[in-house]
Amino acid sequence: MASSPPSLSSLLFLTLALILISISPAFSTPRRALDNHQNQLMKTGFKVTLNHIDSGESFTKFERLYRAVKRSNARVQKFNEMVSTANQPELATTVYAGLGAYFMNFSIGTPPNSYSALMDTGSDLIWTQCQPCQECVPQSDPLFDPKKSSSFSNVSCTSKYCLDLLPYSNCNPFNGCVYIYEYGSGITSGFLGTETFTFEKVKVPKVTFGCGLSNLGFENGTEGLIGLGRGPLSLISQLREHQFSYCLTSYGDAKPSTLLIGSQRAAAGPNKTTPLLQNQFFPTFYYLSLEGITIGSTRLPVNKTTFQINPDGSGGVILDSGTTITYLDSNAYLLVREQFIKQVKLPVVDVSNVTGLDLCFKLPPNPASVVIPKLIFHFTGADVDLPTENYFLGNSSIFVPGLGVTCLAIDPSPGFSIYGNVQQQNYMVLYDLSKNTVSFTPTQCDKY
Repeated sequence: MASSPPSLSSLLFLTLALILISISPAFSTPRRALDNHQNQLMKTGFKVTLNHIDSGESFTKFERLYRAVKRSNARVQKFNEMVSTANQPELATTVYAGLGAYFMNFSIGTPPNSYSALMDTGSDLIWTQCQPCQECVPQSDPLFDPKKSSSFSNVSCTSKYCLDLLPYSNCNPFNGCVYIYEYGSGITSGFLGTETFTFEKVKVPKVTFGCGLSNLGFENGTEGLIGLGRGPLSLISQLREHQFSYCLTSYGDAKPSTLLIGSQRAAAGPNKTTPLLQNQFFPTFYYLSLEGITIGSTRLPVNKTTFQINPDGSGGVILDSGTTITYLDSNAYLLVREQFIKQVKLPVVDVSNVTGLDLCFKLPPNPASVVIPKLIFHFTGADVDLPTENYFLGNSSIFVPGLGVTCLAIDPSPGFSIYGNVQQQNYMVLYDLSKNTVSFTPTQCDKY
């Protein structure tokens, strides 16, 4: 991922310093240990409703899909830029791929103020837009004003978060730790604070988050982000929680999805459990161990090193809630493409300019007669046999009426792979960080 020039970071810090000096001094305190209330909270867990980023808009199903694929293509491009500079210190900086695909509602402060933010397993920082904002994207809710909350405290410059855990940080005598956090699609900067967050009536005190005073490059309506990555700043890490899960409804379904934090999760089922891997160059991300792919009854001749994490940080398979479709290393993708063409036996049509997807087939007058071969991902210890709707998207209910095509929800990627959220829909995806595993349990998510 392309890094911001040092001069941009310096300019932002200078601008923030001038802004912060004008704010009334606030007492700066370090983050305290979890209290008894929060320890009890972690024993029971809590549930949060998720809504797709386009669910509140008047888009057709096709428009939603096209926007999602376009958003994912941009996200994977940023992943690629980030990976390509991983072992080049003169170019590399800590930059995250982009924003997620699902909003979660919560409240901040005392008294609480309601907001929504994007859930993202591919980044760590929790942040929202704050007063006195200098560069903020338009949002429907009033900006959070820390001066009006009795539970707000600044994070001191000696905090471990300020000293060690941010890609850029600095110190301001009035507001403590000043941060800059960069994504492929934008950059947020401001100061760190601790505050009480409320997730659907469950209060979580002393959460460290970013109060964004300058937020550039984000889509209108973006009020902030909740990072669920593996880094110390993420919500999961701050809660000292070892388990979380989500259940994403079918793409065309208007019903909300579900996020579960802690021990509250779906009943046990026929789950498929596989190890989570870590990449020292990108410790935030969750990596899967993918050993092979079967289409129909044919196990593809994929080189065993294709999906491995390489010594330079490239390669590997990222499990990502914020990317819509799956992206496979180009060498593996070509084998997948070739085998689907061989087995589906329908005319291949190029409508990528309309769908954003690489492989599409022309449907016959009777689409019900089409037989789509099975697709199985062979993860270490877990063979995930996907339902057809999790890897083929098509017919006039999804695409432009009259187009009459069905498309593979997989595209090529140079040098690394991403397991996207369409492939995860109607599965309870359970992350167990104490065991370093993830489980996929078939679940009717709209009934959960």
